[in-house]
Amino acid sequence: MDDQLSRVFAALADPTRRDMVARLTEADATVGELAAPYDVSVQAVSKHLKVLEEAGLVTRSRDAQRRPVHLEAEVFDLMTKWIERYRRRAEERYQRLDAVLAAMQEKESPARGTSTKEGPAS
Repeated sequence: MDDQLSRVFAALADPTRRDMVARLTEADATVGELAAPYDVSVQAVSKHLKVLEEAGLVTRSRDAQRRPVHLEAEVFDLMTKWIERYRRRAEERYQRLDAVLAAMQEKESPARGTSTKEGPAS
């Protein structure tokens, strides 16, 4: 599982591949359709897709003459679970820090609700 997670994050480290993944969230696309907005060859896009495929982010199928690329959303569940686990840990640390800071602040500030009354001068 960690190996796949490493491959996923490595694949998404490239901005072109992130953009392709973002575009595939809208709809499946062919290699040619994916290559259209870039100033690179179809072969270069195919190499990017191979990296995404090896990471498990996309699959290719055959639909008559088309070979659409399909985004595998389940992989995002793996990433989300990993990110969420560490987000929760960080949140817990911040909550503990907030509690410590609040306790320190209470000790430093004068007691609330008490007033000192001075008696009449003699």
